[in-house]
Amino acid sequence: MPTQPGGRQALHAIAVFEALKGFAALAALLGLLDLVHHDVRHLAIELIGRFGLNPDAHYPSLLLHYAELLPGADLQTLVLLGGCYVALRLVEAYGLWFDKTWGELLAALSGGLYIPFELEHLWHHPSAMTALVLASNVLLTGYLVVRLWQRRAAAGR
Repeated sequence: MPTQPGGRQALHAIAVFEALKGFAALAALLGLLDLVHHDVRHLAIELIGRFGLNPDAHYPSLLLHYAELLPGADLQTLVLLGGCYVALRLVEAYGLWFDKTWGELLAALSGGLYIPFELEHLWHHPSAMTALVLASNVLLTGYLVVRLWQRRAAAGR
């Protein structure tokens, strides 16, 4: 199925978004690896103090909680999972950019996997941001599913 100009622009936009998520995850993974050789709890306390935050508030206490967990984390598993996530996002972006059916299928599947979790999160922690993330994911996944359906119909003709 040849892609119309508007369809190609939409696929390129989705591909860029997926690539950005992959590169952001790579940066986070590299940052995490860099933190392994530091006293993360001390860094978190300094960061909270530098911004004048209350350590007992929700987000600063969450930061401290995860800073305490990092030294005991299974680093090999974190790196493996993070690397798989980065690879998935970049392969997905490549497939979408070059209008590959497998790229659309991969993007629709990986986007659709998050929808039940986003629904549960919205149910338990309703917010405008959670609703926006869910709506965006449903729209993007729906768009890709419709494109896949159109491809299949065109191939059957």
